[in-house]
Amino acid sequence: MGDPDYRDTGLEFPAGFVFGSATASYQIEGAHDADGRGPSIWDTFSHTEGKVFNGDTGDVACDHYNRLDEDLDLMQDLGLESYRFSIAWPRIQPTGRGPANEAGLAFYERLVDGLLARGIKPIVTLYHWDLPQALEDDGGWTSRATALAFGDYARIVGERLGNRVALWTTLNEPWCSAYLGYGSGAHAPGRTEPAAALAAVHHLNLAHGLAVSALRKVVTNNPDFAITLNLHVFRPDGETGPEAVRRVDGLANRLFLDPVLNGTYPQDVLDDTAEITDWSFVQDGDLELIRQPLDVLGVNYYSTNRVRMWDGEGQKESSDGHGAATGTAWPGAENVEFLQQPGPYTDMGWNIDPSGLEDLLVSLHDQFPELPLMITENGAAFPDTVEVDADGARRIHDVDRIDYLRRHFTAAHRAVARGVDLRGYQVWSLMDNFEWGYGYSKRFGIVHVDYDTFERTPKDSSRWYAQLIRDRRIPPVD
Repeated sequence: MGDPDYRDTGLEFPAGFVFGSATASYQIEGAHDADGRGPSIWDTFSHTEGKVFNGDTGDVACDHYNRLDEDLDLMQDLGLESYRFSIAWPRIQPTGRGPANEAGLAFYERLVDGLLARGIKPIVTLYHWDLPQALEDDGGWTSRATALAFGDYARIVGERLGNRVALWTTLNEPWCSAYLGYGSGAHAPGRTEPAAALAAVHHLNLAHGLAVSALRKVVTNNPDFAITLNLHVFRPDGETGPEAVRRVDGLANRLFLDPVLNGTYPQDVLDDTAEITDWSFVQDGDLELIRQPLDVLGVNYYSTNRVRMWDGEGQKESSDGHGAATGTAWPGAENVEFLQQPGPYTDMGWNIDPSGLEDLLVSLHDQFPELPLMITENGAAFPDTVEVDADGARRIHDVDRIDYLRRHFTAAHRAVARGVDLRGYQVWSLMDNFEWGYGYSKRFGIVHVDYDTFERTPKDSSRWYAQLIRDRRIPPVD
């Protein structure tokens, strides 16, 4: 069984297992109005007073748009085998509709070609939350028209890059887009409308199906197709725990897994939310469109939740890991109580529990035994300290992040040993970046970014990871 705290070393990963890292366009690119890029909902949201910590925005971010070659060389130096990045929809279609912006396509073409030239597998995410503002003005993800527009956007990108991309991921964490964007208001566009959140769930699912269908018609290199979900791991607490798990699991996991993989919506969730919406936005034929054959399921994992039904006494605990908000991210499950988890915690306040990752991977394999999995995000924010050596070299000794990664790679290896078809692991994140509502106050990167000079400094965790990639086994910790 190995170390009970998942601190194993020497575990070797199978041939073909792909080690990489991940980023997202709005979090690193900057150049928010360069070369024809239109505004996104995150441009609008971050420029709205009080929405983002310290008034931070992604206007410049890590300046990746202007430092592409430097960052590509950095990836090569780390030995990455894959790089998961997202394409900014408003860079391709400034208003979300109409002809392509050539400069935007050219940037991503240069990125893909640069990866291939360095022997790094490109993993493209078509949507990581930066919806063109013009589409939001017309209803955003509450509107069926946005899903249709997304299919056209996927076609445009596929026609340009469809002979070079190894793995296409349609959406990143549609749970966040729907519930945090339209339910709790914690994310862009900042709406707090339970019915809108559920409509967004369906239109995001529909957008996924339309995008896969569109891509399959234009790509020429036989790539893999995927969606990335931040599937929640819920632990029941007490007698009411199982009912609480059923309710929130339905909203967080089954409302995406069931239509995408089985072509159905779970009836119990439709019943739970009947007072909020009648689900009439689901049209005949939608579920067939959504259920497109997939080659990989992307899995993002960071922490777990412990839940029970609230008894109505005292203050309800709401420690769901997504921060305070004016609305709810759990429409139809407002009586579920999210309990504070025991530590230790990351700088995000999230509990560290590698057993949750093993449990999640094994559960998915049991439910969908023929579907390969890939960890498309896993990592941790910690308050890094930059030290300067006598020779002037900058050092970041991020021992907590190394420990976190070591324990979660161990969890992944144990899942593989239990029969899970796990194809790879993309560490979040390649570099420190704009962490959404937290601005630049949280650092997830294995590479440090100085936001004044944009100097990149590999942390100790990047060297540890480079050794893991090179040796294909979990290295010891000094």
